[in-house]
Amino acid sequence: MDQDTVIGIDFTSAPCRRKPITIAIGRAESAGRRFVYRLDEIQALESLDAFTGFLQASQAWLGGFDLPFGQPRTLIEHEGWPPEWPAFVRFFCTQPRELLRGAFKRWCDARPAGDKFAWRKADKPAGSSPAMRWTNPPVAWMMHAGIGRMIDAGLSFPAHRHGPRGGACRRVALEAYPAFTARRVCSRSYKSDTPSKQTADRRRQRALIVAALEHGTAGLAPALVITPSWRRRVVADGSGDLLDAVICALQAAHAATLPRYGLPRTLDPLEGWIASVPVG
Repeated sequence: MDQDTVIGIDFTSAPCRRKPITIAIGRAESAGRRFVYRLDEIQALESLDAFTGFLQASQAWLGGFDLPFGQPRTLIEHEGWPPEWPAFVRFFCTQPRELLRGAFKRWCDARPAGDKFAWRKADKPAGSSPAMRWTNPPVAWMMHAGIGRMIDAGLSFPAHRHGPRGGACRRVALEAYPAFTARRVCSRSYKSDTPSKQTADRRRQRALIVAALEHGTAGLAPALVITPSWRRRVVADGSGDLLDAVICALQAAHAATLPRYGLPRTLDPLEGWIASVPVG
């Protein structure tokens, strides 16, 4: 991998052979009058230790990661947690899940139906689950398992104004959310981790999304260049993990075409932002 490498990571907090961390690796480049993302390969990591090893490799890349990088400021301040992002991440990732779950539940129990969760400023524009959600999907546990490892690996985080001191930013991490792009193509579900729900209709939705990515009609600057073999595998993957990893990479490549990666001028570095989500 080199400085033109862009990766996309579909993360899971408990990787295994059946549900690995999925990483798309490719290159963002000009192709005539087009700007493209050329997919080279997709890797599967079956443990968090393997994820750590991948992060600590010395090659340069820009990456889109499908996990929350932060929590809502309102929740953090309410709980009296550290208000500076690096300190908060280290605090959050070292707390037992039972303690965090208790804090999340107290917040939700004290609020009316329909307004249970705290939200980051980027969550609602992205249409994502609140970063504090601990079940269905457990995105809070994804952050708990992943973001500390990412800081320890010396990555640079533009949305949080944090990076290694005294050196170039060789590995840049952006938060991604693949469903934001997928929903711009189709409104129906395109994936499921349950084999019985991996239907022909969901496969058709994945095919539509891949076609839109290839034609540059999914709202992203780069068009996807993918071999027929990889296209078949991405469309056939009923879990959607391969497709999500590819979209994460495309979202990161898109952000790289924008000033400051498309981050808001009024960015809250405690909460961060999600790549490719417009600032409205």
